[in-house]
Amino acid sequence: MSMAGRELTSIRSPRVKAARRLAKRTFRHRERRFLAEGPQAVREALAQPGVLTELFTTAEAESRHADLVLAAERAGVPVLRVSGEVMAELAQTVTPQGLLAVCGFVDVGLADALAARPTLLTVLAHVRDPGNAGTVLRTADAAGSQAVVFTDASVDPYNGKCVRASAGSLFHLPVVTGPRFDALIPALREGGLTVLAADGAGDRTLDSAIDDGLLARPTAWVFGNEAWGLPEEILRHVDEVVRVPIYGRAESLNLATAAAVCLYASARAQRAGADGASGAAATA
Repeated sequence: MSMAGRELTSIRSPRVKAARRLAKRTFRHRERRFLAEGPQAVREALAQPGVLTELFTTAEAESRHADLVLAAERAGVPVLRVSGEVMAELAQTVTPQGLLAVCGFVDVGLADALAARPTLLTVLAHVRDPGNAGTVLRTADAAGSQAVVFTDASVDPYNGKCVRASAGSLFHLPVVTGPRFDALIPALREGGLTVLAADGAGDRTLDSAIDDGLLARPTAWVFGNEAWGLPEEILRHVDEVVRVPIYGRAESLNLATAAAVCLYASARAQRAGADGASGAAATA
């Protein structure tokens, strides 16, 4: 359903005002809708039927990304052409790319995520920076994590910066939002997951966790705040606290890098275990 024949030039347009207010968390959660900016996000949202509910585009972007605009129209998504000035008001980047989607929330309940019996799961606890959270979400997707959980003390995954940093991964895997950590732990264990916290104060190194076969188990990795890590009340309740060894002179790793190292270590260990089990079965 194309509305791109006429161009909206006023930020006072009801459709523009309704989209602009989704920059605020209160309105996002009230309406269960969020903004996804740029062609990559639009492409990934379109791949999930029913998620993209409205598409704003400038004339230049409509010409440059005609395939995405056509796909939206064929899916019955209202397409609204706006002026560059209006897009600048809608977008949350310094240099807008001219495409901005209004999407419905995509999160799932914790029980639904665990019903799939994931073998690798990522938990963000007290992660406050949306760029870091989105990057970890993207990393989790790349490493094969089957779900990502944002606890109640973490940033909103629908924050615009988090959505952009996820580079489309928000639409790829189950995302759970809002559980309290004390309620989350027993649910993870009941789902057959060993709960590991990544923290620089850990007694066990990642190397020893690999060597001892710990990472070959179904695992939930818990990552904490960018500045001060994980609080003691969380560290007390996990199964193991694991630190990434520092071989050089760096004081520490940033959150996204530490998450990448830990998640890929688990992914490799689990795949090696699966390959070994397959080989043993074949020769039995």
